[in-house]
Amino acid sequence: MNKKVTTTSSKTKTTYTPLTIAPARVLRGDNCLASSGEAIAKLGIRPLVVGGNQTLALIKPIIEPVLKTAKLVSQFASYAPDCAESSLLKLKDQVQEHQADLIIGVGGGKALDTAKLIAHQCELPIVTIPTSGATCAAWTALSNIYSEAGAFQYDVTLSRCPELLILDYGLVRTAPQRTLVAGIGDAIAKWYEASVSSGNSTATLLISAVQQARILRDILFQKSAIALKNPDSDEWREVVDATILLAGVIGGIGGADCRTVAAHAVHNGLTHILEAHDVFHGEKVAYGILVQLRLEEMVQGNQLAASARLQLLKFYTEIGLPKTLEDLGLENISLAQLRNAAIVATQTQSDIYRLPFKVSSEQLMAAMVSTVVETVKNSHITN
Repeated sequence: MNKKVTTTSSKTKTTYTPLTIAPARVLRGDNCLASSGEAIAKLGIRPLVVGGNQTLALIKPIIEPVLKTAKLVSQFASYAPDCAESSLLKLKDQVQEHQADLIIGVGGGKALDTAKLIAHQCELPIVTIPTSGATCAAWTALSNIYSEAGAFQYDVTLSRCPELLILDYGLVRTAPQRTLVAGIGDAIAKWYEASVSSGNSTATLLISAVQQARILRDILFQKSAIALKNPDSDEWREVVDATILLAGVIGGIGGADCRTVAAHAVHNGLTHILEAHDVFHGEKVAYGILVQLRLEEMVQGNQLAASARLQLLKFYTEIGLPKTLEDLGLENISLAQLRNAAIVATQTQSDIYRLPFKVSSEQLMAAMVSTVVETVKNSHITN
């Protein structure tokens, strides 16, 4: 965990946390995993490769020859059933049994979060290899913990970003397109959340992070549709860089003060609905952005938020992000389930309280069921 450090002088007293901005090294390119053995070997000789069952089955024939060529003694370990405390205990035992001196995380957000946290707890270096553009987890010094049933529990700030991130476009290209669409939803949230939580900050790094979030939003508005139509295009690679790398940069520079607000709080609440477990992280977050903007409309009468919501609805329609509970496959959930999700999202310590106004669970429920209501008439929507 990062420890706050306090310095004093005759005039000022400053409290700060150490910066964990970026991985020590990033390798990226088409099929760069095949030539990454030397870089991995510099970090350890007995790697434990952590991923989900399906990912490990797919990646083993690809990565095993790379590790063998580098004369590394590897073992593969599943994080199933989820990035849960019970899974972490099991993996710790496997670290000891294998006498691992390096962790390699392969897969999506939960696999990478699990691998990073195991490396953090065991004080081992970590290599992250994302298999999709669904999140920026390969970059960040943060892990989310879930229950075995997939319900969000809490997050853990890590002492450092990964020692090595391997972004193999050829590998990412094999993932279903839906994963990149979800990654676009997760990444574009950076602007809508950071601009609320830190938009009025005078701190140099926070100002920088918020402006980077705006740039990220604009890149995704301009290039996402083109990228999704042609995975072999430069635009596709640039969008993947945006969802995995640039989104991570923003979280690294801005830290917790520039990371999450209501969109991620809504995600956390939705994870407590069983029927939402097959919905991707970024899809829940994307829907959560609409909920956040709807709250700003309802509670503050914010017409800029209303215009931004309508702009996003148009963008979501174009690339296939969910706009309603029905789009998330939750049209048949009960009122009690929705209420429970809203209660989770508004519990004490929730990131939703980074909003500049108070929100009740009842207000949140109302926003969650009215994300597509058109409250702005004759709006001129531009990108």
